[in-house]
Amino acid sequence: MTQDTSRRLRIGIDWGGTKMEAIALAADGTERFRQRVATPRDDYAGCVRAVAGLVEAAEAATGETGSVGLGIPGSLSPATGLVKNANSTWMNGQPLDRDLEAALRRPVRIQNDANCLAVSEATDGAGAGARVVHAIIIGTGCGSGIAINGVAHRGANGIGGEWGNIPVPWMTEDEFPGPECWTGHRGTIDRMCSGTGFQWDYERVTGTSATGREIVARARTGEVEAQEALERYISRLARAMAMVANILDPDVFVLGGGMSNVDELYARLPEAMAPYIFSDQYAVPIRKAKHGDSSGVRGAAWLWND
Repeated sequence: MTQDTSRRLRIGIDWGGTKMEAIALAADGTERFRQRVATPRDDYAGCVRAVAGLVEAAEAATGETGSVGLGIPGSLSPATGLVKNANSTWMNGQPLDRDLEAALRRPVRIQNDANCLAVSEATDGAGAGARVVHAIIIGTGCGSGIAINGVAHRGANGIGGEWGNIPVPWMTEDEFPGPECWTGHRGTIDRMCSGTGFQWDYERVTGTSATGREIVARARTGEVEAQEALERYISRLARAMAMVANILDPDVFVLGGGMSNVDELYARLPEAMAPYIFSDQYAVPIRKAKHGDSSGVRGAAWLWND
């Protein structure tokens, strides 16, 4: 099934663990519609109905029929056509593209949500004009995606950009083996470079539970334990990014998610990455996502950008 979308409405859906968001973009990227609903957790059929309902609402509000792109916290397996690797585990093993195409009676493009972030920022965001964009979501988890010439790099097995299950590289003795991840492995990037990992590390050392925002605020007001926790976090994220620099060598890194609002990251990550990069010099920008927490859903819409 093909569809000419060069002058038509583009609808994007972001399927998150707690919320689903829809956006409708005109051909020039102008926002025409936006709506959020709660995700029907542990209810696959309910989630499919929710996506269909968001598409229906977008088309009713705009008076147009649109293409549909969907960002999910997982990917479609090229081998089986079924969802895999989703931390919204009730999606795994389901023929999501076929079910949505049947419900919507049109083709649907599905990508990992971090790849959608990369596509969004490569199209008209912080990575616009760059050939290779590596986008990192640092929130409850820590995922990443790749866009090349504005197109999501899915990979031969549908796992392009999936760095979350990799252990933090150059792990220190104090970090090893690290906390267990939902994947069953320990010390992973998803677990230790996320906002959750930042909070875990602070509590591990201080015995005190605090949100990421609270820890950053304490660091800025001079609390030594919070400053040290932030330093350790920056080191872990820098090592993960240096690994990507050595393998992919992207033109730009773009950060999204809650921790991307920590300004200290942009000032201190380059120096923290430098010892681990196999090059005589390294000067690649690290930028905050231009579209903030709306970037992923915009990227889902831009999956129909060809």
